[in-house]
Amino acid sequence: MSRKPLIGMNADYQSSRASKPAFSYLNAGYADAVAKAGGVPIVLPIIEDKEDLSRLVDMLDGIVMVGGADLDPCRDGFMRHPSVRMLDRRREDFDRTLMSMVIQRRLPVFGIGVGMQLLNVTLGGNLFLHLPEDMPQALPHCDPTDPTHRHALEVVPGSLMEHIYGEGEIRVNSMHHMAVDELGVGLTATARCPDGVIEAIEGTDENWPVLGTQFHPENQSASALDLRVFEEFVAAVIGEPVEMRMVA
Repeated sequence: MSRKPLIGMNADYQSSRASKPAFSYLNAGYADAVAKAGGVPIVLPIIEDKEDLSRLVDMLDGIVMVGGADLDPCRDGFMRHPSVRMLDRRREDFDRTLMSMVIQRRLPVFGIGVGMQLLNVTLGGNLFLHLPEDMPQALPHCDPTDPTHRHALEVVPGSLMEHIYGEGEIRVNSMHHMAVDELGVGLTATARCPDGVIEAIEGTDENWPVLGTQFHPENQSASALDLRVFEEFVAAVIGEPVEMRMVA
């Protein structure tokens, strides 16, 4: 691919409130990270016509599914925990439709935060709905008083995550209360918090680039090393052999 790849990103959404209009928007960190990594960021508006959305998706070379609030567990057959703070219904409808199209096309995909969780459930996995109850032994994964809260990361040898972070102490930002439980089909966990919570997933099919991080490498609290996650994703989108990236 001689030109920079077109990388789509789903927009966040806020419904109208009283006299305030509805908003479609995107945290600039996502677009900035894609651009720095060598891609052309394309923000996808939340549209309801599936044919129009399909046409947009067909134009893309890869997609980043961004973070946000929580998925509605009821839509996956689970009871809604009181701690769940759901995505706007319109955004969740859009995200689920978009993710299904991405998977049907085997389009390279990088899910972040709730984007990783949606990737997992769309492929048949499920989620812990509230870590303090589902995994009482877990370390704190969210501190409302500290937006720079971080915890350690343990990577799987031979994985893309190990290639990115290498050896030594690794710490990533953490701002979630839900997490991946059972993995979806074709996914493997490649990084965990020391308490066992899955923090990164990768696809097992070498012909379909699939990546997910529970942490946020686009966030202002991320390290310069975290940006390499985007660089590796863009490299995979353009078809650069994994072997070349692993020895770089």
